[in-house]
Amino acid sequence: MAPKEIRWGILATGLIAETFTKDLLVDPATRGVTNIKHVVTAAASSSSADRAAKFLKTVGASSEAKAYGSYEELVKDQNIDIIYIATPHSHHYQNAMLCLNAGKNVLCEKAFTVNAAQLKELVKKAKEKNLFLMEAVWTRYFPISVYVREQISSGRLGSVQRVTADNCVALDPENAFPDGKHRMVNPDLAGGALLDLGIYSLTWVFQTLYTTQPAAERKAPTVQAALNTYAPTGAADELTTILLSFPTAQGAKHAVATTGLRNATDPDKKGTAGPACRISGEKGELQVFAPLFRPTRTRLILTDGTVEDKEWRHPGPGKGSGWYNGFAGEMNPEGEGHGMFWEADEAATALVEGRKEGRYEDLSESVVIMEVMDEVRRQGGLKYPERIESTEWPLSL
Repeated sequence: MAPKEIRWGILATGLIAETFTKDLLVDPATRGVTNIKHVVTAAASSSSADRAAKFLKTVGASSEAKAYGSYEELVKDQNIDIIYIATPHSHHYQNAMLCLNAGKNVLCEKAFTVNAAQLKELVKKAKEKNLFLMEAVWTRYFPISVYVREQISSGRLGSVQRVTADNCVALDPENAFPDGKHRMVNPDLAGGALLDLGIYSLTWVFQTLYTTQPAAERKAPTVQAALNTYAPTGAADELTTILLSFPTAQGAKHAVATTGLRNATDPDKKGTAGPACRISGEKGELQVFAPLFRPTRTRLILTDGTVEDKEWRHPGPGKGSGWYNGFAGEMNPEGEGHGMFWEADEAATALVEGRKEGRYEDLSESVVIMEVMDEVRRQGGLKYPERIESTEWPLSL
């Protein structure tokens, strides 16, 4: 059977959109996927159609792909099956609601929204319109993540008791972002470590302690948090630590999720600092090495003496292809994909199968995670401008 062609529209043309779209256009057969084929039929930049056209050329889209100078034009294009939203998370609610109201399926970058109230409105709208909606937590769909969850669900680690997950980056924010307008520290863009980096720490905590529980038995965790505000802008977090307790049939399971802008989880980027995530069970421990958003190495250590080291490189066109992808100037080896195609494959497969949400993180779980981040911000006294937190639509940001 010929693969089903899924037509994508790309909303926003920044760095993450470029990385995603370059990955998207790699032949799925290079990663053993034969049921779908991705095609980019349009892209939109809020600044100009010329910028969108330049973007389409840069990523290698077909010359027939349309370039738009507004998101409103993009969502009206009838040759789009699904739209990937790549704006800052401060704008996700407004952008996603625009797409859903126009009858478009949506894959929206993480963090899904700024708060749980916004996400609940999007879920309500998607169900009302019978549309697919998924948070683009790309890490969830990596083979390494599937493997980790399988080790837990199979009982190989015994009953998992504790998970620690750290995703910190040493950014030297005062010098790197002196005007305070960068998305990492800007309150008007819902800046800070939690929504941008901490979502990955929480991803590893949730996919190991929550997703692996039977669906009917999953319960939201209790939350205790400590948060340091970034002084120059006054409304972004620079260091956040979260203690979570997950109720389960076997008793409470504990987790610690940490994130920050001043220290690096993996200072030399060689794994010398040790694992970034430790999943501790009665029969052993599974370690995942940094960076937690794109890990490529695990170590399994069991009480019976077993030690298993695994490498998880991302496939792609391969050496000799002359093709490169990466993010923010850091390129992967020649022919190696960045890994964003896995989430795209899932979204496309869901459309083919008629599903309306992701397989490895459904919408109800996304809501619970947003509620956890709401509580962390509440305890830390972190509020964004009212218009950024608002559920009003449409609203000009």
